[in-house]
Amino acid sequence: MDWAGQALDNVYIERFFRTIKYKKIYLEHPETGHELYRLYSRFINYYNEKRNNSSIEDVTPIQRYIHAA
Repeated sequence: MDWAGQALDNVYIERFFRTIKYKKIYLEHPETGHELYRLYSRFINYYNEKRNNSSIEDVTPIQRYIHAA
C-alpha cells in the first residue's frame, strides 16, 4: 500500500487472502504453525492448479499462465 486507506493497490492479493481464510483456515482451525503451513500449501496448490476461476474465463490460473506464455 502506498498510504493508509489505499487497499486498491493490493486488491488482488487481499481477495486471495480473504478466500484462503474463509475457505480453509477458518473451517479447519490449525493448532500449530506446521498445520497452518500445510493448509496454506495444499490450498495454494488447489487454487492454482484445480480451481476454475470465473474472472479468467473459468480456467485455472496455471492454464491461463501456460496459454499466455
